[in-house]
Amino acid sequence: MTTVLTPASPLTAADRCDRCGAQAYLRVVLISGGELLFCAHHGRKFEPELKKIAAEIQDETDRLTAVQASAADEEH
Repeated sequence: MTTVLTPASPLTAADRCDRCGAQAYLRVVLISGGELLFCAHHGRKFEPELKKIAAEIQDETDRLTAVQASAADEEH
């Protein structure tokens, strides 16, 4: 997904996907104003449409792989 780094605040566990309610890892700032939040799954699913209407996309999905890597290190 193409992203724009913004000075927006980091997403937290309190930020929820507007589609399913899971933890949000993408913030989409709309050209028309406002924003949408998506989990990684729905962010990927709606990526083509989001690119058409987004002024900015804050993508924090890399945090998912960092969490998985940390958990794997703790197991060993």
